[in-house]
Amino acid sequence: MTAINCPTPASFQEYLWKHELPNRLKNPHPPAPERIIRYGAIIGSVIQCHSSMGRTMDQARRHIINLEEAGSSAASGTVILADTLIHSKGRFARTWHAPKGGLWGCVILADTFMSRARTLLPLTLGVACCEAVRDLGAPNAYVRWVNDVMISGKKLGGFLVESFCTPRYREEYHLLGFGININNSCFPETLTNTAVSLSHTLGHHVNLHDFTLSFLAKMTWNIGLLCYEEERDLHRNCSGKDSENSGEQQDHLLLERWKNLSDTLGKRVLYGYDIQKKPQYKAKVTGIRPDGAIIMRLDDGNQIIEHSGELQYL
Repeated sequence: MTAINCPTPASFQEYLWKHELPNRLKNPHPPAPERIIRYGAIIGSVIQCHSSMGRTMDQARRHIINLEEAGSSAASGTVILADTLIHSKGRFARTWHAPKGGLWGCVILADTFMSRARTLLPLTLGVACCEAVRDLGAPNAYVRWVNDVMISGKKLGGFLVESFCTPRYREEYHLLGFGININNSCFPETLTNTAVSLSHTLGHHVNLHDFTLSFLAKMTWNIGLLCYEEERDLHRNCSGKDSENSGEQQDHLLLERWKNLSDTLGKRVLYGYDIQKKPQYKAKVTGIRPDGAIIMRLDDGNQIIEHSGELQYL
């Protein structure tokens, strides 16, 4: 079970409060950075590190089931990391190249979110990755809806969120899978023109341990934003305020950050639920809804809204 890249919960907590919080305090918006981090601080409560495995999301399911059979529950925020993945897959069971040098893993989150936060949960991964990459000196990193992280038109990181319900007690979890090309610069021929690594972009080797801490810290922050916004929504509901009708409606803080890091809005795209096998139509992206759904205008002028799927820029 020994792995090359293996932070501990203690080292991660130290990084979170000594590095991530001071960086967030430099920006006065939003106004409660310590509270936001505390909300998200379940991330890294348990960290499993493996030298190799099939898929981290399969390992997450086994971990949850084994604990249930033993009369316990998986700790929300559990992180599973592996140096290499043998049977890694993305959307629609597509093979994901995952050799040593990349960041491959999964986070287990108990489903304690309300409906709006649940729909925005996939955005946290792309935003966290893009923030961590830009902090290392890659300002040309951006998020392509929903959460692909791209550099110069090539894919740096891919993310997948799946739901899981335990067989016995029907406990519900979200599994947040991530694969980020860091120092793995050799890709199969099929990926040479579409994938890129961070080390190639920066022109030097990246400390994978430090990047892992940074990425998990930024996940902590963005998960915390979801919880912080839930608190604000509950406060508005309890106080009887209807912010939408009173002119006080503002962007969700996570959605606002996604907009700042994404270049999707205004792009002409090819859309498909499974774009590799069945591209559906061409359109121009005109906006994103409060629930994270994308708004597009077709060539005939009609508007269409999609809650999931894939985009290819034209």
